[in-house]
Amino acid sequence: MLRLFVGLALPDPIRDELALLCSGLPGARWVDDNNFHITLRFIGEVDEHAAGEIDFELSKLRAGAFRLSLAGLGTFGQGHKTRALWVRVEPDPALDLLQGRVEAAVARAGIAREARKFTPHVTLARFNARVPDRLQDYIAANNLFRAGPFAVEEFVLFESRMGKGGSVYHALQGYPLQS
Repeated sequence: MLRLFVGLALPDPIRDELALLCSGLPGARWVDDNNFHITLRFIGEVDEHAAGEIDFELSKLRAGAFRLSLAGLGTFGQGHKTRALWVRVEPDPALDLLQGRVEAAVARAGIAREARKFTPHVTLARFNARVPDRLQDYIAANNLFRAGPFAVEEFVLFESRMGKGGSVYHALQGYPLQS
């Protein structure tokens, strides 16, 4: 079984800027900067045949290249139920179009449609049962963070493998966007 998702890899300078945010919050499990990405569609565990179907459908997808910027921080969950800290991706119609086409391609491959609303972001940290006391102070101190714009010229089918320090993401296939 393969654990898959479709996403956007980030250029090194953007990953370097994000890595500078990954400190100063005791209790946070910081994401390794090599794993920074923007998820377009989480797929989950599939067999080799389904992975091949997903690859086939994604390879037929056509969309144009575009530019993105990152701005501000947010969380998934609230209060003691906060699960993750993230950097927001600024809204962009080209990103929404690409995400919709990825969703349709994955559905054509036989995977049920995603029920959750698409919230483009880059995860910085995850939290166990206990949310750091200083989370709101951290967000207030770093909420003016901005990075980009940067070019988005391909999307990627990633595999997520469990490692000693958590998940490690491997690019299985890149799909170019038209310039």
